[in-house]
Amino acid sequence: MPASDAPRRVRRWDPLVRLTHWGIVASVTVNALVTEEGSGPHQWVGYALAALLALRLLWGLVGTPEARFLAFPPSPARALAHIRDMRAGRQVDHASHNPLGALMVYAIWSCLAVIIASGLAMAPPFAAPKGEPASSGTHIESASVAIGGDENGEGGEHEEGVLTEVHEIAVNLLYLLIALHLAGVIFETRRSGPQVVRAMLPWRSPGRE
Repeated sequence: MPASDAPRRVRRWDPLVRLTHWGIVASVTVNALVTEEGSGPHQWVGYALAALLALRLLWGLVGTPEARFLAFPPSPARALAHIRDMRAGRQVDHASHNPLGALMVYAIWSCLAVIIASGLAMAPPFAAPKGEPASSGTHIESASVAIGGDENGEGGEHEEGVLTEVHEIAVNLLYLLIALHLAGVIFETRRSGPQVVRAMLPWRSPGRE
């Protein structure tokens, strides 16, 4: 039987994968479109994003077989083989992410990690946001000292400028990766059917692949 005519296995990601996926989507969307950069809500959404990413990475070690890193290792060689399969019209069933999707997942996670790390370095947890009074006698200037500045904040201002630039570059790169990810999902849906989207829906889809 040709690979394209083989019955497709109905796949659905486990609840925690779907929770972290859509939670990360919501966090990135809110901080991109709703909150003001550097504000208190922006920082708290960033903390939620960090928790969601940490939870997903932990699940990659101890979670369901399809969610573990071993199920979708980052492999350029496998990604090239997947491209050859697509060009030849071959449909290959993958229990987890396909090789191209795996590379995209790791790229997005890496970008998120840089965004979170640079954001935390500029505004450590529970530090007062810019323009707001600090609590318990802790002033926002302490954040500058903590990232390499002296008591006058001279070195800290330079470090914070570098961190701001890194943060903004990583955010813009994330937007590019998201656009490519969406394009890949649309392409794979047109090529293989709606099972790619159905597998990640937060609700149970009645359709069959």
